[in-house]
Amino acid sequence: MKENQSHTTDFTLLGVTREQEQEDLVFSLFLFIYPVTVVGNTLIILAIRSDIRLHNPMYFFLANLSLVDIFFSSVTVPKMLANHLLGSKAISFGGCLTQMYFMIALANVDSYILAAMAYDRAMAISRPLHYTTIMSPWPCVLLVVGSWVVGNANSLAHTLLTARLSFCGNKEVANFYCDITPLLKLSCSDIHFNVKMMYFGVGVFSVPLLCITISYIRVFSTVLRVPSTKGVLKAFSTCGSHLTVVSLYYGTVMGMYFRPLTSYSLKDSVITVMYTAVTPMLNPFIYSLRNRDMKAALGRLFHIRTSSSLV
Repeated sequence: MKENQSHTTDFTLLGVTREQEQEDLVFSLFLFIYPVTVVGNTLIILAIRSDIRLHNPMYFFLANLSLVDIFFSSVTVPKMLANHLLGSKAISFGGCLTQMYFMIALANVDSYILAAMAYDRAMAISRPLHYTTIMSPWPCVLLVVGSWVVGNANSLAHTLLTARLSFCGNKEVANFYCDITPLLKLSCSDIHFNVKMMYFGVGVFSVPLLCITISYIRVFSTVLRVPSTKGVLKAFSTCGSHLTVVSLYYGTVMGMYFRPLTSYSLKDSVITVMYTAVTPMLNPFIYSLRNRDMKAALGRLFHIRTSSSLV
């Protein structure tokens, strides 16, 4: 009976801080970040969709990355904003598992799409004569579909294992959303297998990082053999935005999960804010500000929208 009750009792999301003044500041910050994230990534998708010159693998992956980033922020931020407005920090067990499922799935999809983008750049620079054959539409679609399959499969395993746990005492989740690490710390069940599975999941999550590293080793080795300085600068400019996003994303994720479970506390929720909210917001700016084609497409998109509204 106690185990059944532990599954029906609400959890409490402690948020990013326990201080009321700081919570109000965090609320204001998220209230700004979320609309900017949704609008910015939506504009990227619309610009790519409306401009035939951007109908190539690099921008196909970028549009999918923007779509994932919209979902990524939408899983956690609206719930946090609603809880703050309602003066409640409660979340049901089912809601908690749902949040955890989508966060793990989307984090994996994000990482695999970033790997696909790195592979695309490597093929474009190291094998330009065969690029259109290697990165034809079907392989690109399969890479994206494969990202979703792997992400959901990994997430489903973690969610099912967490669903069987009991939570008998403290149900205060040390974060602003239901993350797997604080949930495992709250369980009164044997979590030995869950921890093993979590580190296996970290391994699965690390595969894209390995692919990105190998891809850029290939890019740099090819670029450094190019005698033209202009060619080197052009190659690096096409990869610079992607490398910036990868550094922001993996830098914060590794700081959060690549360490022992016992070391987690409420202060670590600040790290999760970076990769769940800040990075998805920055991605459109990073890719648009450093990319002439994207800036031109966005300019044409605004021109079309403005013209149609005036008619």
